[in-house]
Amino acid sequence: MEAPPVTSMPVTGGAVNMMEYLLQGSVLDQALESLLHRLRGLSDNMDPETFTDHELVYLLKGQQGNPFILRARRSLSHPTSPWHLRYLGQPEVGDKSRHALVRNCVDVAASHSLPEFLNEMGFRMDHEFTANGHIFRKGVMKIVVSKLSRILVPGNTDNTERLSLSYLVELSVLAPAGQDTVSEDMRSFAEQLKPLVHLEKIDPSKQRH
Repeated sequence: MEAPPVTSMPVTGGAVNMMEYLLQGSVLDQALESLLHRLRGLSDNMDPETFTDHELVYLLKGQQGNPFILRARRSLSHPTSPWHLRYLGQPEVGDKSRHALVRNCVDVAASHSLPEFLNEMGFRMDHEFTANGHIFRKGVMKIVVSKLSRILVPGNTDNTERLSLSYLVELSVLAPAGQDTVSEDMRSFAEQLKPLVHLEKIDPSKQRH
């Protein structure tokens, strides 16, 4: 089954309608502490924020073409916080010299009845997972280091299994369209994380999981 790309951006903040600039990579479990130490030295916050989230990916299949995909995410660390509904557009094919993947991002807060609402709208829950980890910030850049786990029993976030022996690392910026200079700042920051992690411009449409 070809599924939408995994992105583990936690439910902190949220932009109504922005462009997301993104670089991704991974680091093995045994190298995690070295990466966190490097990030503490490079970021604005030496003590990173931590998060544990539950994400459900919903599909709405049309008569033709690719299904419409929405992501519903809630914080397990702060159960009373609003849910977040997220739409991620297709990557822009434009300027090949861009150092980061660019795609439209719509992120809105929602009530706790979001899953029921999506079901009534005809969406079908395709898969769900949990993500837990750390958030660092450097100016407008956000660096998320997270461990992804599959949920073995639908809806039971206590019964999970880790997807891999590595952590997903994402460097992202949310900005209005046309702010392509941020990708150069992202590239410079990513260079400082080598050789611990290599952050790349990855085309999500070619990912499978």
